[in-house]
Amino acid sequence: MGKVIMVMIDGLRYDTACMQMGYLNHLVEKNLAARFLVKTELPTVSRPLYEVLLTGTAPHVSGITSNDIIRLSEQKSIFHLAKEKGLKTAAAAYFFISELYNHVPYDIIEDREQRDENSAIQYGKFYFDDSYPDSHLMIDGEILRRRYDPDFLLIHPMGMDYVGHLFGPDSKEYRKQAIELDRWFAWLAPGWMENNYHIVITSDHGMNNDGLHQGISPDERHVPLFTISSAFKPGFYSEEVPQLAIAPMVCKLLKLELTEEMSTFNILS
Repeated sequence: MGKVIMVMIDGLRYDTACMQMGYLNHLVEKNLAARFLVKTELPTVSRPLYEVLLTGTAPHVSGITSNDIIRLSEQKSIFHLAKEKGLKTAAAAYFFISELYNHVPYDIIEDREQRDENSAIQYGKFYFDDSYPDSHLMIDGEILRRRYDPDFLLIHPMGMDYVGHLFGPDSKEYRKQAIELDRWFAWLAPGWMENNYHIVITSDHGMNNDGLHQGISPDERHVPLFTISSAFKPGFYSEEVPQLAIAPMVCKLLKLELTEEMSTFNILS
């Protein structure tokens, strides 16, 4: 059974990933990875699209239609399905993830670090400040990987979204943030690959040139999907992949049964 590391980069546009993330694109060029163009669900805001990526259900199904709906998910997420099968789960992620799948409302003291084998996310490090450095978050994820050896690990950096809101996506700061993240992948991914993880790297939404997102423009809806895994045929793929395909794809990598609500779109080789 393969283990999965899923990196959900908040607010990363497809074009920025293609132009600035040299290490990840190097792996694709050398037939060690695949890159896909993903079209997100609507609205292009975080909490609804976390549900899309982690439960495989659209907002009208999940009922999480905005960031203002603060409650536990009513869907079975990848975390729930993995735990039910006896697998270990972990997440280094923004506090919205804790509120969706573990505890609500988020308590900045009690919920910052979590270890509870009865929770959907059994081992967690959850940050609450949008400016929390991606460098710290990537290390949080690696600590969880080394300490608990989870079967499914979510790593969720917020830096792209934070910088994009401040400076816009057509800015030196936004491009630099993508380059910095790519450097972390260049350091961490070789070790993940040596340990035979399926690596899935994607984003919840993009961003328009005003530094905003909730709309329907390609800048907001087109995000990347990089897969580093023998389960995928390497290469660059330009055909749009629906975002709803990602959660069932991860479930298949983990050998989990899909829920009835999940998409049947298949991008595995």
